[in-house]
Amino acid sequence: MMTRSPDSLPTTQPRTMLGLFDAALQYAHDKPAIHYFDHSLSYAELDTLSRQLAHYFQQNGLQKGDRVALYMQNIPQFVICCLALWKCGAIGVTVNPMNQKREVLLLLQDSGAEWIIMQTDLYHRVGHALAGNLDTPLKILLTDTRDFQSRNDSRVQPPVSPATAATHPDLRNIFHPESPSHVNTIDVQPDDIAMLVYTSGTTGTPKGAMVTHANLAIDAELWRRWVGFQDGEPIMGLAPLFHITGLSGHLAYAFAAGSPLILTLRFHPEVFIEAALEHKPAFIVGAITAYIAIMNTPHATPEHLASVTHAYTGGAPVPAALAAQFEKKFGLPLRNCYGLTESTALAVAVPPDAATPIDDNGAFSVGVPVLDTEVYIADDDGQPLATGEIGEILLKGPQMVPGYWQQPEETKKAYVGAFFRTGDVGYMDANGWIFLIDRKKDMINASGFKVWPKEVEDVIYEFPGIREVAVIGVPDDYRGETVKAVVSLQQHARLTPEELIAFCRERLSAYKCPHQVEIMEDLPKTVTGKILRRSLRT
Repeated sequence: MMTRSPDSLPTTQPRTMLGLFDAALQYAHDKPAIHYFDHSLSYAELDTLSRQLAHYFQQNGLQKGDRVALYMQNIPQFVICCLALWKCGAIGVTVNPMNQKREVLLLLQDSGAEWIIMQTDLYHRVGHALAGNLDTPLKILLTDTRDFQSRNDSRVQPPVSPATAATHPDLRNIFHPESPSHVNTIDVQPDDIAMLVYTSGTTGTPKGAMVTHANLAIDAELWRRWVGFQDGEPIMGLAPLFHITGLSGHLAYAFAAGSPLILTLRFHPEVFIEAALEHKPAFIVGAITAYIAIMNTPHATPEHLASVTHAYTGGAPVPAALAAQFEKKFGLPLRNCYGLTESTALAVAVPPDAATPIDDNGAFSVGVPVLDTEVYIADDDGQPLATGEIGEILLKGPQMVPGYWQQPEETKKAYVGAFFRTGDVGYMDANGWIFLIDRKKDMINASGFKVWPKEVEDVIYEFPGIREVAVIGVPDDYRGETVKAVVSLQQHARLTPEELIAFCRERLSAYKCPHQVEIMEDLPKTVTGKILRRSLRT
């Protein structure tokens, strides 16, 4: 079955990130663009700072199409650097701040980036060892997380870095009142690449998704029109900016709405709720694990999130039991959205005025296609399946990236005609609601039976005291694979493996029930909050 949104985006909206920013600059010139702890930057200040950096780049030879790596967390400098690069017609390369030397080198070599801008703490941990390992010289710019604020919250701020060699310029010396800000105007087109965003690489070497200016600008407008809150209301930066959700649902969405973006360096549940109380965001989007952490923060009250009118979550299926707990605590419904790096984040979502359907297994729908987006469920040959049949989710829309950086064969394999193969398994009901079952690669084959981890996880989340759960397949001499559940518990909760196995046996077929249960203090996660099943398998 195939479905698409009945509505379309207007064709008059800006189709580049610079176009979005220029519109926001006119709309909200002296209004806040960024809140960072106890300091704010206006859109006018953001424009001046990015012009100063763009001037520096152009004076030092940066050309249109050159790649510049951004190795930093949720700090104002990330936004400033993106704008400066786009004003030069250059391409940003996002680097996960958790990446170590080998991983950073891999991205630099693949992207061909000859510049990298990084936090001083990351320089001393990793960056100082990068330059001698590349075929071409690496130009390094440094910046500090303590800039643009004075609160220096020890819960999130890294230790003060030692003095850095003067051979590497610091952005604070470029962001000077007397620094020149003249920029030679670069003609940036909608189809020009704005960012290379690397996939997580769970099945091999990461691939650089070529996110164009049009992809980001269109997805930003999709967020704006779908969520529909008042332009100018604050957006909470819950997801990392180096991740596609942060780029699209935070940075680009803020430009599209002329809104301030609230940044807190990195996610810490107590810091998050305090920032929400202080700056009063209207919109949040992030991983379900972050919402779990917020919900389990002892000091969190409904007052902390009272300003939030729309809370969305994506990146992993949401158990209905968890969503119900969150709504009970905060009076705020969690709504699903679905997308991936290759869809520039948003492709499917629950409408803000709709109740989320729940299927017979207690699973939440991830929503319906957003504007201008088409979805169908396919068999292994890419052929459409009937209503209710389980298969791979395929996507088509103007927010889909044109392919992977310098990997035409991987790009070709990823598409069936104009539709992108997501690698996610789900089904569509008669009303066009899409239900996500699991990643295709995470399916467990137990004695010849297919077991989808999410179905088992949804049942386990109903057990009192469960904080997080991941279900994986582990080798078994008799069954080939057997089901293992790895769980973490809420504060003061108690559980034995035997109790959880018995609980599952009352609610699931025998072959779906965990035969092994491991209790951990915390489950391993990516920096974006996704539970790392592959780490649990080793």
